[in-house]
Amino acid sequence: MIHFESESHREILRSAMQFGMKQVRKLVEKHPDFYPMYTNEGRWKHEGAAWTHWCDGFLPGMMWVFRKNCAAGSADEKFWLEQAIRYTKPLEPRKLDREVHDLGFIFLSTYLRWFRLTKDQAVNEVIIEAGKTLALRFKEKGAYLRSFTGDNSLFIDIMMNVGIIFYAARETGDRKLRDIALRHCLTTRRVLVRGDGSTAHEGLFDVETGEFLKQTTHQGSRGDSCWSRGLAWALYGFGTSYEYSRDPRFLDTAESCADYYIAHANADGVPPWDFNASPENRKLLDTSAASIAASGLLRLSRLLHDPVKGHFYWCTGLRILQALCEKHLADKDRKWEGILKGGVYHIHKGLGIDESVMWGEFFFIEALDHALGANG
Repeated sequence: MIHFESESHREILRSAMQFGMKQVRKLVEKHPDFYPMYTNEGRWKHEGAAWTHWCDGFLPGMMWVFRKNCAAGSADEKFWLEQAIRYTKPLEPRKLDREVHDLGFIFLSTYLRWFRLTKDQAVNEVIIEAGKTLALRFKEKGAYLRSFTGDNSLFIDIMMNVGIIFYAARETGDRKLRDIALRHCLTTRRVLVRGDGSTAHEGLFDVETGEFLKQTTHQGSRGDSCWSRGLAWALYGFGTSYEYSRDPRFLDTAESCADYYIAHANADGVPPWDFNASPENRKLLDTSAASIAASGLLRLSRLLHDPVKGHFYWCTGLRILQALCEKHLADKDRKWEGILKGGVYHIHKGLGIDESVMWGEFFFIEALDHALGANG
């Protein structure tokens, strides 16, 4: 078992988990049945644009994690279980949603946790149906799952969602589904992951021939830059794809992305919003990328065949978590409604810049759960 350097380190993470519970409880009491995306000046409820509808699984996903971190049979455990089910059930119709490429975000964070707890096959069927729906986005010419922006577009973000197709394939024995998931990962590996482990946000294809045309971006600094959240998606997503497929190419890619992240992030592991942004723009950090990377590294550490490198990834994940807790937690600002400050949604659209963002909140809580679960 890997241990913390000291009891004080563990207590920092426990306190952050408790603060997360406190903030989410306030949110559901103040805005019941509201699924937020990002804060505006620290407030969740506002009229800011969304761009796309992809975050609804993160709030109930945190509730499932909170339930797990409460004493068995306690009033807190009962509260979080009730809230988790209450906020998860309304997502079911989206198992047929063909408008987004984010069904993994929505269902793996919620229904999969629900099923693991209850073993209710009706809950499992929702996940399977969502996986089949996502697979309908597959473009045979080019061999990729298309993004929500068009038939010619592949996003690095989809690596975080392809796992639900692998899951549906495993649960049903459907080899076609598994083939779609594998081919998408291989295409993403070939066209969006560069030789140094950095990643592009988007790839464009000729829809008539399937020929790959170029790397570009909606979120990053440039088409040839490395947007840090996209790199974190790749680090985490290729690790998950290896877990499902055991294809060593995906583990190799996850390690390559992890090594680039570690080499180019700031000393505490919290990266600029884009690794190739101008020196002035590099001052803007993205704590959501750090949260995703921390959770991805803690998961990846358990998959490696090299225990020394696995230990290094584990310790790096803990170091990132500690930096987030000590420097970016909103616990000193009574007016702030989120958990983590310093997240970034969309620079170019001016959305959620230096704010709390729901994916940052979720993956931060998930990473805390990984760390505390392994260390008692």
